Amino acid sequence: MAYLLYNFLLFGSGALLFLAPAWAICPERCECQHAQHILCANRGLRAVPKAPQVERAADVLVLGLAGNFIHNLSAFDFTRYGNLIRLNLQFNQIRNIHPKAFEKLSMLEELYLGNNLISTIQAGTLQSLKKLTILYSNNNEIKEFVTDPFSHLKSLVKLRLDGNLIEFLKEPTFRGLTNLMFLHLESNQLRHIDRDAFARLGKLQFLNLSDNKQTELRDIFLFSHLKSLTTLLIAGNQIKHVGNHVFQNLKRLTKLSLSRNRISKLDEDALKGLARVKEFKVDGNELTEIPAGLLDPLERVEHLDFGDNRISRVDPGAFGHLSHLKILKLKNNRLMNLSGGIFATNGALFHVELNGNNWTCDCRMEKLRSWMTHAHSQGKLLTVFVRCLNPPVLAGKYLDYVSDSQLGNMSGFCESEPQPMESRGEVVQSPVFKEEREKREGGKHGDVGVQGDEGEQGLVKKKKKLISTRPRPTAGKTGNSSLSDFPTTTAMFLAGHNHSTFAWVPQEKFNLPLQDRAKHHDSRIEVIADACQFNHHSILNVSVEDVTSSTATVRWSTGPEAGLAHGKELLFRVLFDRFGHAFRFPRYVYTDGSDRAVTLQELRPDSTYITCVESVVGGALCQVAPRDHCTGFVTLLPSVTSEVNLQLVTAAALAANALLLLLVGGVWLGRALKRRIRSRKSSSHAHVRHMYSTRHPFRSTVATTCVSSEFSGYQSGRHLAEEGDLIQFPGDRFFDNSHARRDDDVIMLRYSD
Repeated sequence: MAYLLYNFLLFGSGALLFLAPAWAICPERCECQHAQHILCANRGLRAVPKAPQVERAADVLVLGLAGNFIHNLSAFDFTRYGNLIRLNLQFNQIRNIHPKAFEKLSMLEELYLGNNLISTIQAGTLQSLKKLTILYSNNNEIKEFVTDPFSHLKSLVKLRLDGNLIEFLKEPTFRGLTNLMFLHLESNQLRHIDRDAFARLGKLQFLNLSDNKQTELRDIFLFSHLKSLTTLLIAGNQIKHVGNHVFQNLKRLTKLSLSRNRISKLDEDALKGLARVKEFKVDGNELTEIPAGLLDPLERVEHLDFGDNRISRVDPGAFGHLSHLKILKLKNNRLMNLSGGIFATNGALFHVELNGNNWTCDCRMEKLRSWMTHAHSQGKLLTVFVRCLNPPVLAGKYLDYVSDSQLGNMSGFCESEPQPMESRGEVVQSPVFKEEREKREGGKHGDVGVQGDEGEQGLVKKKKKLISTRPRPTAGKTGNSSLSDFPTTTAMFLAGHNHSTFAWVPQEKFNLPLQDRAKHHDSRIEVIADACQFNHHSILNVSVEDVTSSTATVRWSTGPEAGLAHGKELLFRVLFDRFGHAFRFPRYVYTDGSDRAVTLQELRPDSTYITCVESVVGGALCQVAPRDHCTGFVTLLPSVTSEVNLQLVTAAALAANALLLLLVGGVWLGRALKRRIRSRKSSSHAHVRHMYSTRHPFRSTVATTCVSSEFSGYQSGRHLAEEGDLIQFPGDRFFDNSHARRDDDVIMLRYSD
């Protein structure tokens, strides 16, 4: 009995020792669900807890103490945790660390000291951490380093010192970190960095110096040793000038950020050596121009950000060598125009940000608008917002929806065109350009593609029209059309023979006596000199034909008696807009003088449109809207045009289903007939079943021979594996009387195959 009791006690003690890791080493107020993890985060601890058993504490690999109120780390806090791999002390109130606090942690690989009150790391504190790969000391109060605290951390890969008060980086600070790959120094007070501070960091790949106090980048030796660097962030400093060849040795750099500084100038060779850079950001600075050749070293750049600067000039060849450029940001600058061919060589460009500039929509923007339209039509460019600021008549309108005839000459850059005119603060532009005239002379345009309804809303009012008139005829040559029908507030213009001189004449000057307005019978106009007269007397029979879900053809005719004054050129403008919407944004289509039809495209289905036709005589539009030459139409639903196709698809589907049903029915009928034939054949061999019955356990040799031959012949003439072909045998014959034995045999027979 005593022997049995002794064995029981011995077994119980062994079981307790086996279960010890789950509870014996777990300090008070901590969790130890895993035998090698002690988690004490956010438990209100004011000191590092002690493990109850020394022999079990040596097995702990992870110790989490984040989010407590620990103030000091003594020399004895971690003596029991000799095999610790990860130690987390973040978000405490640690001010002092004893130089021997980590002396026993020779196996430690990750140490997290961030978000504490540490002001200094004494010499030798980290000396024993030979295997340390990650060290977080961010968001503390470190101002400077005594000698070289990291000199023995040869295995360190990532070091975070961001969010401290470091002002100077001396040469020996990172001397021993030969394997360091990630270094965070952002959000400090760095004013000066020794030129050899990064001299030993040959494997460094990531360096963040953002949000510091640096004022210049001129030392060509500062980054010269970082030959493995791929990311360099120097945003949010006070840098005013970037000198030549500063980055020339960064052969592997792929991302460079100089955002949010005070840079007013980049030297000509400031970016030399950055052939592999894919992302370059210099937004939020004080740059005034992008000269030619500055960006040429960035051969592989894909993302350029020049936003939020003071750029007013971009050289036409600034992006000429950037064949891989995909994203370009020039938003919130002071640009007034861009050269038309500035993006001609940027075939990969798909995202351009140009909003927030002082765009003047004149003839200098015509080629840029053409490039945007072409890129949009091919699906190569996302939406580009170029919103006109000048002239006031186009203020708020997007360049995408400004026609060539609306892009006037603002500053004498379009030398072949007349100067602009002004009326009541509105700049009026000459809408016809030499290039457009050449196109019209070379051929006629039948259908005109028009952009759809997407875009700006409610920016153009019906009472504001673009006007640019040439000399009006004298009173003696004017027919019976009276301008007194027009509102007295309408401003009319009189242009002299010198295209660069214009004079404004009130409308009352044109209210001449009736006898001077007409010279011919039947009130017919002999000579027409302005668009208002042509609209009123010569545009006839405006109609809409061939309306579909997305297109419609507008047709009109002109009176045969209409004649234009000498030198006047005739065009037609077709206005169309969705009717009945709160936001109005009319679109315009310009046609040649010989065209009397326009096909509007990219309309919305089941929408009501209103369209008007007006003339452009001598490059001038009538300021009064042509309400007498408007008509409405409703586009068709897509289902109307696709009804026939839908019926064909439905008929084809029904026919296929019918064929499938016939096929299935034929297969089923064939199998039924086959089974019936087999059942008849089986009745002729009834004696086979009888001879194999279990009621005849003993058979003679002759009988066996006959049955075997007959049975083999029966089987050779038909297929097997059909349910009706199986010969049934009573199961009780082959089992013993024991019930358990029968069950086991049934299971074995079931899975014997």
